[in-house]
Amino acid sequence: MADTSLPIDYQALFHALPGSYLLLAPDGTVLDNSDQHVAVSLLPRAQAVGRNIFDAYPSAPESQRDLAASHEQVRRTLRPDTMPLLRYDLERPAELGGGTEERYWQLTHFPILDAQGRLQYILQIPQDVTEAHRASRAATHAKQALDESEQRTRFILESLPVLVWTNRPDGTPDYFNNRWLEFTGKTQQEMQAIDWAEITHPDDRTGLQQAWATALANGTPFQHEYRLRRHDGQYRWLLIRNSPRRDAAGHITMWVGAANDIHEQRQMVQELLTANEHQAALSEQAYQQYQKAESQRETYENLFAQAPALICILRGPGHRYEFVNPRYQQVFPHRQLVGHTVAEALPEVKDQGIMELLDKVYQTGESFEAHELPLQLERDAGGQLRTGYFNFTYQQFRENDQPAGIMVFAYEVTDLVKARQALEKLRNTDPDLPLA
Repeated sequence: MADTSLPIDYQALFHALPGSYLLLAPDGTVLDNSDQHVAVSLLPRAQAVGRNIFDAYPSAPESQRDLAASHEQVRRTLRPDTMPLLRYDLERPAELGGGTEERYWQLTHFPILDAQGRLQYILQIPQDVTEAHRASRAATHAKQALDESEQRTRFILESLPVLVWTNRPDGTPDYFNNRWLEFTGKTQQEMQAIDWAEITHPDDRTGLQQAWATALANGTPFQHEYRLRRHDGQYRWLLIRNSPRRDAAGHITMWVGAANDIHEQRQMVQELLTANEHQAALSEQAYQQYQKAESQRETYENLFAQAPALICILRGPGHRYEFVNPRYQQVFPHRQLVGHTVAEALPEVKDQGIMELLDKVYQTGESFEAHELPLQLERDAGGQLRTGYFNFTYQQFRENDQPAGIMVFAYEVTDLVKARQALEKLRNTDPDLPLA
């Protein structure tokens, strides 16, 4: 058995306790602290004992107010009091490299009473929760970033003038953007349960079903043109493409699709084909040019980076490029766009009215649409300006109810315009050509 007759050095025992402890008089005078508290506070015991806690361990005024309030709570109630999270930075001694170390603490004050129940001491037990606080703060920031990313993604999805949808791995649809709802006149729930055969043109049903079944079975990108009944009963030609998204193991996690109404383009192509029966070579070339442009414009691997259009996001009143998809960049392969303003990256457009249009959309919030607008652009490093024709939309987007920038969605229709110009020239030279 242990020899209990030997005196116990309680102060030495207190110093050696496996924890951070600070013993105070009721008025806040430092009486003693544990070795671990000395190590954590970076202040020798001799420089702390006998001094008021605020003199020995100075902190920001708001921290001192909270600490004094906790002491007063213990003195008044004679019950333990746990303070809100407290920031108390530690000043490293010169021999440890100096500087300030940001730390966060959870402090609890325990009353030590004498035999008559009067307050004799206040025992402060600080817990260093710096790492836990940083982890919580990092998690909060990560969640905020994720929420912002999701909101940004949702905004772009709903703003794109394209019919966008997604399918589960088995092919069942689970999302349609507002463009789809406007086109069909149906709700999100109705779209997810819709019988596509009912609204697909009878002549196109079999081809559409077979092409989609093949893509789904093989896990390959799907592209098809067919006629779909709009909410007003009119069948419209759509060009659709659906691509599988795979995880690191190669498994399909979802399908991402987009559709464009190409009804007018199909009619124009048909007109070209009909009017040029005597000029087969020209009609074939025009159709191939259309098919090539349409394919390039519609093909994409995901909703943003590979969207079948020229897309960019301009940030702020200076219209600085924040995002440019590959199709937009391909128009200017020799230029660095992201990080520069439109005026810096494309100086040739300043005298073509583009800057005034951007300023007006940003300031008023009124969207702007242009059809076959000619622009003189430097398409390579040769310095020569060439005319291109574009259909585009400028649309303001807002953040915190304030204008934040402009989203640009465009198609280049140079080949179509030149084909129509060729057709008109052909008509002028050969009045007997049939009209569509």
